[in-house]
Order: sequence, then C-alpha cells, then structure tokens
Amino acid sequence: MYALEELKEGKILLIDKPLNWSSFQAVNKMKWAIIKKFKIKKIKIGHAGTLDPLATGLLVICVGKYTKKIPELQGQLKEYTGTFTVGATTPSYDLETTIDQTYPTEHITSELILDTTNKFIGEIEQIPPVFSALKKDGKRLYEFAREGKEVKVNPRVIKISEFEITKIEMPEIHFRVVCSKGTYIRSLAHDFGKALNSGAHLSELRRTKIGDFNVDKAITPEAFAESL
Repeated sequence: MYALEELKEGKILLIDKPLNWSSFQAVNKMKWAIIKKFKIKKIKIGHAGTLDPLATGLLVICVGKYTKKIPELQGQLKEYTGTFTVGATTPSYDLETTIDQTYPTEHITSELILDTTNKFIGEIEQIPPVFSALKKDGKRLYEFAREGKEVKVNPRVIKISEFEITKIEMPEIHFRVVCSKGTYIRSLAHDFGKALNSGAHLSELRRTKIGDFNVDKAITPEAFAESL
C-alpha cells in the first residue's frame, strides 16, 4: 500500500479510532506495524488532536516529515456528533466516572432544549473538565482529580460555529457541533445541563471532521496494519 520512502517523505493517514482505545494506542499500533513491515528501528509519527478513550472517530495521523504539519492541523475546525444524557452529572462529565448527582427533568421541553443551544453559539467561556490531561503546576489535572484534590481550573475562550440538536429522545439529546481547537464537548454537556436547570453528562461522542478531513475516508488502526 505504501512504500517506506513515501512514508518518510510525509503522509497524512486518516484513522477511525475504536471505542476504548486511547489516541496513543492507535498511533502506537500504526507505528509498530510500519516498523515491523519495513524492518526499521524508528519512524516519526503523531496525531493532530487527541480523542478520549470513550470517544470514537477521526484521528489525523502524520507520518515522517509531515509531523511538522501537526500544529497547523490541530488549529482547524472540528465536527462532532454525540449524545448528552440529561438528569444526571458525573465528576468527569462523561461515563469515565459514575453518576454523582441526579436532577429533575420534567420541566425540559423540546422548545427549551432548542432555545438553549443558542446560548452556546459563538465565542463562549468554557472551563475544561478536571478529569483532563491539561497541566497545572507540572501535573496533569486528572492526577489531582483522582487524588480527590480540589484544583482551580481557569476558563478559556472557545468558539462554537454550529450547534444543532439532531434528535430528542429524553433523557438523551443527540447533537452535532462544529467548534474551535481547545473545545471540550464534555464541558459543553455539563454546561448545557446547567443551562437547562438540570444536569447532564456526555454519553456518546464521535469526531466526524477535522478541517477538510472526514471520518468517511478513515480506516481502523487494525485495518491499516493489515493493509501493510
């Protein structure tokens, strides 16, 4: 499928990350497949934007000289589809941790849900989840969170270009969102629940696009390894 010289000169590969894989595992699977196939010691490889293990979808993988393109690719708009579950929150804002609080949902109408999306379109302030890989004082936030330590996370300005509710099946709200680099969809779920005077967490997430790259053209890490 690929010649070694071609990979070294630079290649962008589109991978559909499976559920429960870390982005690092996906990259590693590809790296070792290339090393084994071409009997080489090393190859430059990296991804343009992490996905949580509980998310699936598009990873843009840069190989060889194209690893230099990673910062530029990371800055592109991203599109996600997924599901918020209303009426309960979790400390991680998704299903990585268990439900810590439940909330009433009887007052939530389709009209309220659709009106609430408008509050999140444009430039907004967002606080990243404490269960995230962001660093503070040289330590990752999730390390503080797992130790049960309180940590102050500063808000950041992000931009949501499109936010569409695709289906409402209470307590599940299905959505599509187009957003800037640095947006946490888990935080969006949490804040959306609050804005509904209830609570919510992210129960499903799939990244469908990064810039002009689409998950429709992506293959799984295993399929890539077999194709070599």
